[in-house]
Amino acid sequence: MFRRLVLVLGLLMVAAVSPAVAQEVEVPQAVTTQREMVVTANPVATAAGVKVLQQGGTAADAMVAVQTVLGLVEPQSSGLGGGAFLVWYDAMTGDITTYDAREKAPLAATEDRFAGLGFFLAWQSGLSVGVPGTPMLMETVHAQHGNRPWPTLFAPAIGLAEGGYDVTARTADQVNALLSFNPSCTERLLFRDPVAFEYFTNGSETDCAAIPAGTRVRNPDYADTLRTLRSEGASGFYTGDIAAAIVDAVQTDLTIPGDMTLADLAAYEVIERDPVCMDYRGHEVCGMGPPSSGALAVGQILGILENFDLGDDPLGEEFVHLFAQAGRLAFADRNLYVGDTDFVTVPVEGMLNEAYLASRAALITDTDMGTAAPGVPPGEFDPTGPQEGDSEGGTSHVSIVDRYGNALSMTTTIESSFGNGVMVPGAGFLLNNELTDFSFAAVGANGDPIANRVQPGKRPRSSMSPTIVLDGDGNLELVTGSPGGSAIIGYTAQSIVNVLDFGLDAQQAVNVPHHQNRNGSTRLEAPIPGVTLDYDVAALVAALEARGHPVNVGSLVSGLSVIQVTDDALVGGADHRRDGTVGGR
Repeated sequence: MFRRLVLVLGLLMVAAVSPAVAQEVEVPQAVTTQREMVVTANPVATAAGVKVLQQGGTAADAMVAVQTVLGLVEPQSSGLGGGAFLVWYDAMTGDITTYDAREKAPLAATEDRFAGLGFFLAWQSGLSVGVPGTPMLMETVHAQHGNRPWPTLFAPAIGLAEGGYDVTARTADQVNALLSFNPSCTERLLFRDPVAFEYFTNGSETDCAAIPAGTRVRNPDYADTLRTLRSEGASGFYTGDIAAAIVDAVQTDLTIPGDMTLADLAAYEVIERDPVCMDYRGHEVCGMGPPSSGALAVGQILGILENFDLGDDPLGEEFVHLFAQAGRLAFADRNLYVGDTDFVTVPVEGMLNEAYLASRAALITDTDMGTAAPGVPPGEFDPTGPQEGDSEGGTSHVSIVDRYGNALSMTTTIESSFGNGVMVPGAGFLLNNELTDFSFAAVGANGDPIANRVQPGKRPRSSMSPTIVLDGDGNLELVTGSPGGSAIIGYTAQSIVNVLDFGLDAQQAVNVPHHQNRNGSTRLEAPIPGVTLDYDVAALVAALEARGHPVNVGSLVSGLSVIQVTDDALVGGADHRRDGTVGGR
């Protein structure tokens, strides 16, 4: 049922961004600015970030304004009730720092947390809610890298929450898609929460439907929450009335109550971790290490591809074949080794070892290899069993470069669409369902414990891949990342290759139809008129099937936000598969 739901949501998202025009309509063109740039998945959020930059703020300042607006106008994807990973480039020092604001399992969590539950029930329950990290991330990064007064950064979101914002087609379509899976308007698992049901729908229990796109909506509770953050900082979220409301919502969930406590919230910390970087054809590609699998899997794909001539066509048969095989190999390792390094030993350096990746690349032939087995990278690691399946979903991505040359790449999430479906009463934001990113099984088929099993206080594995690329002289070159569940890894790696190998600009890199393999079928994106480039899908399918690929053609709804730094300007690419926009000056 969950796979069918994901398919329906994907098709709806494509329909929402696909203009009813002839195929010859031009695809989006890059935006160029001279000093600063913001790229997000929503035009209102982009505008909020641009305003802060124009006032002399840093990328950290703009991020606070962007995130608080995204949580209001794109509630299906991120918000205060979720978490994020952020990669920061400091122009003064040239240093890259990564911030882990991933949600944590409550201290009462046990390895059998989801035993006997399917994804659907686990998702729509209090058991799925992790301790949120986003408010603490905003405060931490602003304190270290911001220059604008903290209280001023909430003005755009407070104004929208009080004055109203227009519901987007993406939000309305996703609400209706979820509602369609309920037996009736009164028998609801999805939008079971009366607060969320009232907010996102017409409120009818006989003919329930989403509030239509374009409807002006106010959220005064969210404005009050932001005022608390504005005056009290993150402590106003992790203690006091907001924390009590979160705990009550989790522990009284109408499906299955959860076990988060006030102590879990009060103990939350953002962790500064060393970036995971690797050399790719003379460029330094840096991203988020465990508990994210992003930098490792993206790095493995690139490190494997470095052993090949990729040709000159980003949709050429040879490159698509190589990219699919590299994806198979990277996902095989990811699914075995990666978990929260505060709990398991992950062979980070070994997985990106040049000789190891060359040995993995040597497994690639002219035909599809089928399901790849994990390798044995050098270095220490815990004996683990492979994890099967992925369920990541509702996410957004933000890329920012400020006038001072600083940059950030942040992927922010509440996991599935609308998180766990519960809106905290009196607080105006949704809770996450990040804990369903853990393996539901504690041990693998080989009897060894799974690296990404549930443990108390642990952060679940993620595919989020915020990435910053430096040139051979250590100068900022590219900021990229995307939402999209485990497909994020392929989207991000492809955007890097499109720029560095194929010489495309930031927007051209986004416009190329996606293709990837997560150690299953080779997936090809069907062209979207006015959004992506056109290509001969049937010919590519035939060529790949002749090589033994199982091929699936459909939607691959990325949300790439890409900034390319050139000698003369900043070049921005936004993803029109969603509501992406570029802003700056």
